[in-house]
Amino acid sequence: MKFIIENWMLILMAAASGSLLLWQALQKSTGGAVGTAEAVRLINREKGVLIDVCEPAEYDAGHAVGARNIPFSSLESAKALPSNKTLPLVLLCASGARARRAAALLQKAGYDKAIAVAGGMTAWREAGLPVDKKSA
Repeated sequence: MKFIIENWMLILMAAASGSLLLWQALQKSTGGAVGTAEAVRLINREKGVLIDVCEPAEYDAGHAVGARNIPFSSLESAKALPSNKTLPLVLLCASGARARRAAALLQKAGYDKAIAVAGGMTAWREAGLPVDKKSA
């Protein structure tokens, strides 16, 4: 008991550190999403297909250069998805939330390498990656 009283600060720091490590491990195990650097690596090195799951108006307002627009609402019946289900599908939306749901949906459909970009277009822009706007 004396040890705990004298070293309460160290024990608190160890517990906090352990919980942060556990939280980080749990985030990775859920499939989660990848950062922009990993997304670019998948696109450039593994022939990943960049798919923007935003609605057409959002896509026209600004999208990642080279991204195909397949809105989340029509994802299940989309003909624009690659027929090769072994290719990585890198999914983007405005914030990353729809892209995560789309990744889960596509994984169930057999696209095992479907993954969302964490932070979506916001993170894409913050990383200084190229963005295109559809001209009217």
